[in-house]
Amino acid sequence: MSPDQLLAPPATALPTLRTAVTGLPAYVPGRRSAGADIAALASNESHYDPLPAATAAVAEAAGRMNRYPDMAVVELRERLARHLGVTAAEVAVGPGSVGVLQQIITGLCDAGDEVVFAWRSFEAYPILVELAGARPVRVPLDDAEGHDLDAMAAAVTDRTKVILLCTPNNPTGVPISHHRLEAFLQSVRPDVLVVIDEAYVEYADAGTGPDSLALYRRYPNVCILRTFSKAHGLAGLRVGCAITTAAIAEGLRRTALPFAVSALAQKAAIASLDAGEEMAARVSAVKEERARMAAELDALGWKLQRSQGNFLWIRADDQLLARLVDAFDAAGIMVRAYQGDGVRITVADPASNNRVLRLLAAHTAA
Repeated sequence: MSPDQLLAPPATALPTLRTAVTGLPAYVPGRRSAGADIAALASNESHYDPLPAATAAVAEAAGRMNRYPDMAVVELRERLARHLGVTAAEVAVGPGSVGVLQQIITGLCDAGDEVVFAWRSFEAYPILVELAGARPVRVPLDDAEGHDLDAMAAAVTDRTKVILLCTPNNPTGVPISHHRLEAFLQSVRPDVLVVIDEAYVEYADAGTGPDSLALYRRYPNVCILRTFSKAHGLAGLRVGCAITTAAIAEGLRRTALPFAVSALAQKAAIASLDAGEEMAARVSAVKEERARMAAELDALGWKLQRSQGNFLWIRADDQLLARLVDAFDAAGIMVRAYQGDGVRITVADPASNNRVLRLLAAHTAA
C-alpha cells in the first residue's frame, strides 16, 4: 500500500444528523432591538429592569461562579415548595419552563408515543415532541381562540402519554376556566400526564383561569409548569419549575442536564420570590396597560379576545398580517408575526404602547 493510500480517508459516508433533527422546524425567537428608538415588543419579556433584590443576589453570587451550582437546586426547591404549598420532593427545576418540559417529554415518551396539544400554542411544543421521537398531535383552537377541550379529549389514543395545556394560551392569551379543565381531567385516563403550562399565570385576572394547585392535589396525573422568565423578569437567566408527584419529579431531576440551572439563576429566583410585593406591583401596572390598550383598540374596531397574558393577540389572515407587519416595521415597532394566524404584541411601557395604539388607529381591521 502506498503512502498516499495510507493517508487517504476511508471511503465511507460522513456523520449525519438524525432524521428527527433534520426535519425539525427552527424555533423562531422574537426579534431583538437594533436601536434605542425601536420598541421591542416581539418577545414576551418583562420591560422592567430586574428587581433590585435579584440584581443584588446575582452580583453577590457572581463572586463564586468558579464553583459549580447546586445540581439538586435544594434551596430554590425548598423556597418554591413554601411559596406553592407543596413539598420540595414535588418540585423539579430546569433552565426555564421549556427546559423542564423537555425533561418531561424525554422522561415519559418513547418513540411513537403521542403528545396532544392545542394549535396554535407555544411554538416549542412540536419541536420538543419530535426531538424525542414522539408524535405531535395538534388540535385546532376553538372559535374563541382557546383550547377545544372536547376535541383534545377525542384526540387521545392508547399511544397518548402527555397532554399540554397552555393557560393563558401563548400567543392568543385565552385562559382555560377551572370548571372546564376539571371536566376535562375527569375524562382523561389517569396514566396520561396532563401538563398545565402557566408561564403567564401571574398576569391572569383572578378567576379567569384554573386553580391549578387545587386540581393537582385532586388529580395526581396533573403537572404544573411555572417560569421566572416572564413576570419575575429573569428571562436571561433561564429558570423554571414543575410541580408534580414526587416520583415524576425525581425522574425529571434524573433526565436534567447536569448543572443546567446556574448558581446566579438560583439565587436570583429566590430573591425574586422574596420580593413578591414589588413584583406584584409591576404585574398590576402591566395589567392596567393591557386593559387600557384593549379598550382603545375595541373602540377603534379591533375586536380582540380578552388576553390574560402580558400581550395582545390580533387574528389576521396573510393579507392583513403582511400589511400590519410592514406598518410596524416602518414605525420601528418589533412584533411577533405568526404566518397564517396573526400577530402578538407584548404590553410594555406606556410610551411604547401608545406607539402601537397610534399605528393601529391608522389602520383598519378589515
